[in-house]
Amino acid sequence: MGRVGTRRLRLWGLLAVLCGAVAAAPAPPAAAPLLCNVSLDSPAEERWLPVLRRFDPVFLRHAVARVIDESVPKWVHEVIRSVAAELEFFMPQPFAGEILGMCRALGISLGDGILLNFAYESTAFCTSIVAQDDKGNIYHGRNLDYAFVDLLSKITIDVRFIKNGQIAYQGTTFLGYVGLWTGQSPHRFTISGDERDGGKWWENAIAAFLNRNYPVSWLIRDTLSRAEDFQSAVLRLAGIPIIAEVYYIVGGVSPKEGMVITRNRRGPADLWPLDPLGGAWFRVETNYDHWTTPPPFDDRRTPAIKALNATGQKNINLESLLKVLSVKPVLNNNTVYTTVMSAALPEKYQTWIRAVK
Repeated sequence: MGRVGTRRLRLWGLLAVLCGAVAAAPAPPAAAPLLCNVSLDSPAEERWLPVLRRFDPVFLRHAVARVIDESVPKWVHEVIRSVAAELEFFMPQPFAGEILGMCRALGISLGDGILLNFAYESTAFCTSIVAQDDKGNIYHGRNLDYAFVDLLSKITIDVRFIKNGQIAYQGTTFLGYVGLWTGQSPHRFTISGDERDGGKWWENAIAAFLNRNYPVSWLIRDTLSRAEDFQSAVLRLAGIPIIAEVYYIVGGVSPKEGMVITRNRRGPADLWPLDPLGGAWFRVETNYDHWTTPPPFDDRRTPAIKALNATGQKNINLESLLKVLSVKPVLNNNTVYTTVMSAALPEKYQTWIRAVK
């Protein structure tokens, strides 16, 4: 199976213990997350405070402690906490200010705020799909699978980032986490990110971070903020150095604007575009290079492809894409949330918390 396969099998075993048997029937989409506005016109240290006030601070401090204690290696605790004040100067704005402001509001250390954001970067088992219907419309959907389903389902939020009274971009995240694994720039493009295993994650990520590389989810949010269109989003996501390997899945507003970007830390390993004229009207990315075969213990790709082919190009839309993302094991007991989106129809952005008991 190899070291990577063994690692994934061990992680999925842990997730099954934490969240229940994988074979159990997953919950239907039954709950939308809290919808929040974050003003980009407010100082970075203050902009998340209205959102924090909607949650119990004791619960949030408990959540931070649990995620850090159960997912961050002890040696990383020691390294980060000892140099947290200096690390503030390695972090780009607005991320540094936002983390600092939330730490102050919650009464936790800056080191713990940084560790929390690193923890969410390290392991995200996901399924992302970008597809084009027979009229050229682009649809994008994703499942985000994580440990701590019971906890994360309570702090999953949809966020509209407001600039000058308008929605600049929006996304889905966990409270306390300043990055985005899922997001949309209205009438421009959509992005989701899926983890790619590059080995020695913590050692390489911290070294790259100290070299001022972006955390992978921060680059998604930065791209949503800065890129003007699909092409410029792809260029940014493919080219800017990051702290860990990842898959970026991008959807646009025009025919053929769909792409899976397989990333190394320094640049692209592969670009895999939609090719509807050649019959490839969708792309499915989980957590394995698309030119390889996923391991049998974690093959979400094949069921997703079968469901898409059964749906057909003329029938694909946000509703049918949700159904595809609800097929087992694409949807499983580790799925925290599902989002479907289309940049051409930004008002249709929709997230469901799937870990509903």
